[in-house]
Amino acid sequence: MLRLKNIEVIYDDVILVLKGLSLEVPSGRIVALLGPNGAGKSTTLKAISGLLATEEGEVTDGAIEFDGQRIEKLRAEQIVRLGIFQVMEGRRVFEDLTVDDNITMGGYIRSDRAGLRRDRDLCFDYFPQLKNLRGKLAGYLSGGEQQMLAISRALMARPRCILLDEPSLGLSPKLVQEIFGIIRKINEQEKTTILLVEQNANQALAIAHFAYLMEGGRVVLEGETDKVKANEDVKEFYLGGTGGKRDYKAVKSYRRRKRWLS
Repeated sequence: MLRLKNIEVIYDDVILVLKGLSLEVPSGRIVALLGPNGAGKSTTLKAISGLLATEEGEVTDGAIEFDGQRIEKLRAEQIVRLGIFQVMEGRRVFEDLTVDDNITMGGYIRSDRAGLRRDRDLCFDYFPQLKNLRGKLAGYLSGGEQQMLAISRALMARPRCILLDEPSLGLSPKLVQEIFGIIRKINEQEKTTILLVEQNANQALAIAHFAYLMEGGRVVLEGETDKVKANEDVKEFYLGGTGGKRDYKAVKSYRRRKRWLS
């Protein structure tokens, strides 16, 4: 469904962030995009959703295809209408609007009233906590409730592909587990394709079908999630280690060698 081919992204005409990035997201699957801070994960999502221009960024080389159509030069609103919706890092709800109004805003491009009513009910089925908060201003919600609202707003657009940027950010472990369970349920029940950027590699790999690991603006490892989880370096540096004492000289050596490239 979604394909990036040798993408390069430059900010302010001088800062090269993505350096020939390629990845694929098959229809109906969850693909995880992992990596350290500064690897270029959020930039990748913004390149897909057309939001780079708001930060003086630009795709300067390569191609982004959605169902075979080139989209890297389209405006964000055009990309939304094709069926791609990004849930931004940090939720970004409309704080001065109610929960109900936020959900309504998610369906602004649609005119099918029966479908909108059905999807509003669907949001409350997935996130029953929000039903009791419909008249409350979004700015007064907890972090977990705001994340639920942000995902609900995305569902109201009836997207074919959702780009999720750090949905676990700032949430308690219990809430993270709950929200990731709902993300998996949305994928299974609605057949929504999901590209998931996440620092919590354990949770991301628990629900994803395929994973890419980024470092320095490039993909350095990819594969089915079982293969990625079995990689010794991924275990050590992304999944909490092996339980033994960590040798920090080995850590530095690892970072120099990037053993997964072999």
